[in-house]
Amino acid sequence: MRAIVYTEYGPPDVLQFTEVAKPTSKDDEVLIRIRAASVNPLDWHYMRGTPYLLRIQSGLRKPKATRLGLDVAGQVEAVGKNVTQFQPGDEVFGACKGAFAEYVCASERALVLKPANVTFEQAAAVPVAALSALQSLRDKGQIRRGQKILINGAAGGVGTFAVQIAKVFGADVTGVCGTRNVDMVRSIGADHVIDYTQEDFTKNGQRYDLILEMIGNHSLSDRRRALTPEGTLVLVGGTDKGRWLGPLAGALKAVVLSRFVSQKLRLFLAHLNKADLIIMQELLEAGKVASVIDRSYPLSDVPEAIRYLEEGHARGKVVITMEHRTET
Repeated sequence: MRAIVYTEYGPPDVLQFTEVAKPTSKDDEVLIRIRAASVNPLDWHYMRGTPYLLRIQSGLRKPKATRLGLDVAGQVEAVGKNVTQFQPGDEVFGACKGAFAEYVCASERALVLKPANVTFEQAAAVPVAALSALQSLRDKGQIRRGQKILINGAAGGVGTFAVQIAKVFGADVTGVCGTRNVDMVRSIGADHVIDYTQEDFTKNGQRYDLILEMIGNHSLSDRRRALTPEGTLVLVGGTDKGRWLGPLAGALKAVVLSRFVSQKLRLFLAHLNKADLIIMQELLEAGKVASVIDRSYPLSDVPEAIRYLEEGHARGKVVITMEHRTET
């Protein structure tokens, strides 16, 4: 089968589109014929091996695992003898390592059935980004009905899901994005939209109960000024590309400061799990949440897809589509 492989850290040029052995499912695994995958910032962090703190897990000098990709959607081709929830032919989506390939094996605990009203591309856009949005709002932000919430980076992968999920929770949502994305962010449910090229949300006098921060383009003191006295700031991502800690540097400062102020300043890391995948499955099926897809690339163009995502201007998700060869 064909897959994307890398054996050294570096820019997208280190990624190779090549032939590898087709995997065989273990007793508790599902073999998936991949129809679509999607790209996340985590992919280019692993590709580049930055921040360096990441290499404690991924390999100090070169990557231990040579395959990228987490989000997956496809059809079950075979199941291990202990698998009870799926059977060949089922259409599924979820998360697994090495999703930039024609086939992959995944634990049944990491998959759910794909709703019939959702395409493979739309389903593949969901796992990492949507669960990040859900968990950051619900678990770290402790979102409640009627709260005023600001999402900085509302047009991105996590942001587009966060706007919709916050509305499901009954919040009053303000999205911050660039000029070209204002209409899109409003169309997915934002009550108010701030064009950051025209207005600085930290200086307009508005105060929010919860700020979900994906960009990190303001100082911590500026963002705190936009919070209510008991408000919560959840740091989901950022633009700091420092070699050692990257976006974690600013997040750690916020965590330390939170011990001394009334506002809650929280660092967020997603936890992929089946229970939350089921929640997203139900929201997709009910039409309460939908994937926003910017661009689609074939598997061979994963390097270009990651290069585009790294530029930081993707609208929603960047998706990888598969064109399987006819087997003889």
